[in-house]
Amino acid sequence: MSRLFVLLLVASCASAVIARSARAQQKPAAPAAPYAAAASEPILPPLPAWNGKSRALVVAKDDSWITPAEASDLRATPSYDETVAWLRRLAAAAPQLQLLSIGKSSDGREIWMVIASVEKEFTPEALRKNGKPIVLAQAGIHAGEIDGKDAGLMLLRDMTLRGTKRELLEGANFLFVPIFNVDGHERTSRFSRVNQRGPEVMGWRTTSRNLNLNRDYAKADAPEMAAMIRALERWAPDLYLDLHVTDGADYQYDITFGFNGSGGHSPAIAGWLEKTFTPAVTSDLASMGHIPGPTDVPNWIDENDWSKGIKSWMSDPRFSTGYGDVRHLPTVLLENHSLKPYDQRVLGTYVFLESALRTAAASAAALRQAIDSDRKRRSATIPLSWDVDPKAPAETIDYKGIETRAVPSEISGGVRLEYIGKPKTARVPYRRQNRTATSVTRPKAYWIPAAWSHLGDRLELHGVRVERISEPRELNATMYRLEEVKIEQEAFEGHVRMKGNPVVEQRTERFAAGSIRVPTDHALGNLAAILLEPASPDSYFQWGAFPEVLQQTEYIEGYVMEPMAERMLAADPKLAEEFRAKLEQDEAFRGSPKERLRWFYMKTPFVDERWKLYPIAREE
Repeated sequence: MSRLFVLLLVASCASAVIARSARAQQKPAAPAAPYAAAASEPILPPLPAWNGKSRALVVAKDDSWITPAEASDLRATPSYDETVAWLRRLAAAAPQLQLLSIGKSSDGREIWMVIASVEKEFTPEALRKNGKPIVLAQAGIHAGEIDGKDAGLMLLRDMTLRGTKRELLEGANFLFVPIFNVDGHERTSRFSRVNQRGPEVMGWRTTSRNLNLNRDYAKADAPEMAAMIRALERWAPDLYLDLHVTDGADYQYDITFGFNGSGGHSPAIAGWLEKTFTPAVTSDLASMGHIPGPTDVPNWIDENDWSKGIKSWMSDPRFSTGYGDVRHLPTVLLENHSLKPYDQRVLGTYVFLESALRTAAASAAALRQAIDSDRKRRSATIPLSWDVDPKAPAETIDYKGIETRAVPSEISGGVRLEYIGKPKTARVPYRRQNRTATSVTRPKAYWIPAAWSHLGDRLELHGVRVERISEPRELNATMYRLEEVKIEQEAFEGHVRMKGNPVVEQRTERFAAGSIRVPTDHALGNLAAILLEPASPDSYFQWGAFPEVLQQTEYIEGYVMEPMAERMLAADPKLAEEFRAKLEQDEAFRGSPKERLRWFYMKTPFVDERWKLYPIAREE
């Protein structure tokens, strides 16, 4: 078949896709009763005019490779099937591209990744061999926030068939996942995101199992997330870009991006992102007419008054940036401003991706040196969470806000914040969340009993090294007793979360054959600690993985405990004094016969000595 025939066929099919997309994206009728029109049209703040230079990136209407979004004047986005069909045709015409499924969703949809290589090499080994940095960008982890998909389609076309951005592939290999949350992408509606300007019809935030993938990196419940983690392991990108649209406040910025700072697990990577990546990408976005800023801009210290300042945020490893931080993978979160129009956001994302590829290529050696430095680093102390140091002096920054006024609200009974559409830039305080709030010393290894050996599969998914023992072993170990456990009242992301105070105990513990040793002297040792330390916000414990150890399964009858308690009091004056003091000080205890007998039972050798004992041990 001649290449000319292929191109004509592709152009014809593309036109059909665009026509179908336009029909599919027509604005739906108002919802049926009981929803009135007043409840169906959100009232958003005033929209400032914008006419950035990036508008020139949109191709002419008669271009045979116009994307479905461009064909709608960047008002609509194509469906999953239309997106895949367009990419298949592009890959058929562009030898630098290949489509690969990295896995399937809960509903059985393929999660597609596009591999872009000027050398036409489409395996991880070949990409690593050519020496260029590998940049992996994903769109639609929240499928209603789909700007990245349409920007990526435009960029792939321009790097290949049109050739206007061909030099980007000369310097870097590009991996692109256009739709990560593929099931949520197909739950389409005009009513998905109340404070987002476009596209006209959009997908849903969560998966078909109602899981938020950007809360799933550490626990990895969703098949979509397991597929992405395997892809990160297999393809080993040098830079990972997670493309979102933010919720929240109004401000001037249209494109914001950020990452975990130097107080986290990867200080060298944070340094490269701060000193090399951020200035370059900020400059490129500004030169194309966008207003870039940090993802911290919605984090007002006072939710009703941005002039009182903002604070930074160190994300936990349930999020992409926190996960990238702990596994020493440079990870950048893009958050476009939901109140800006869809065309402005898509074009800003295009510029961001272009700049990221160019910056990674220009600074590949320094980027890889930073990655290598952090992967070799073995800090004696591993941070588990962070906070703002109240004693540290605040920095000041220029904040590009929108003027507001606070008015009493008869609806809520509180204060309503109104944006009046007038830009205002002012110097405001900036507080960094970079003080370690919770940490642990690095053990030589963790030990997981055979009864909990299924956790080994989860750890191996992340690439954490595990050693399964074939013979029993006795170990002098550090363990935790979980005191003051509090269980959440509502489910969150498929789990009932819990917290507790881990109290250290030194024990001699026997581990049966099939138990697992998890060493920490490797690049992902910090990730092992994050998952296995009960004080970690993203530990398996806090995600509710060990409720069994909180259950007391033996008890004692009152007719036995009563005479035992009398004998214990008579034999131990100190115990008797302790009992009298508790009766005087604790009214609830004084009024509960059951708790009074239980108090004595807990002081006998008949109580379960493993009750509330966290089963995972530390080898010091």
